[in-house]
Amino acid sequence: MLYLNAENISKSFKISSQKVEVLKSVSLSVERGEWVALLGSSGSGKTTLLDILGTISRPDAGALSIGGADVLALSSRETVAFRRRKIGFVFQAYHMLPELSICENVMLPAMLDGMMKKEAREKACTLLERVGLAHRLKHRAGELSGGEQQRAAIARSLMNAPELLLADEPTGNLDSVTGQGILDIFQELHANAGVTILMVTHDKFVAGLADRTVELKDGMLRAEPPPEG
Repeated sequence: MLYLNAENISKSFKISSQKVEVLKSVSLSVERGEWVALLGSSGSGKTTLLDILGTISRPDAGALSIGGADVLALSSRETVAFRRRKIGFVFQAYHMLPELSICENVMLPAMLDGMMKKEAREKACTLLERVGLAHRLKHRAGELSGGEQQRAAIARSLMNAPELLLADEPTGNLDSVTGQGILDIFQELHANAGVTILMVTHDKFVAGLADRTVELKDGMLRAEPPPEG
């Protein structure tokens, strides 16, 4: 069943006096529960596309539906509510609030959506245990390693039970052992939770774990051929 459908998405930016076309009529369809890897060189527009698909920014032209909703027709307030309830984000930068504990950081999305503090704390504890951080609940971000912060970021992204998980190079700043642990979490989410995943990566090995790979090149999207053998 089709879950995400982007049609003819275009986006440009003005740099000095020059207009730079970052995305040129990009179209992408993702099935519910599918894991898609998005490849592309630096500056190819991967993050820009992810921001648009995550409703963080708007395209100059094109159409976008997620879960049957025409998200570009939503008001600003409706877009924020939709994003909070339907989409989870995992970035290279962990975006943890340093004055809060890791548990409080994970609780935050649910509390912003109206969940009671006690319920939010119980759910956050469960998610942190799921990613192997039950012993770190009261620690602050600065007291955690990069891999631990990334696992906490994944827990936070799952707090509102998103249908769509968008990940931008989630293993890019991690060593191979820690990175594999993060990938194990994504594989578990894909296999057992039915989460739809779109992951930006430059790593062919990581891309090979996905159901399908697409590549952005010169602002246009093309399907990657399956690996040989």
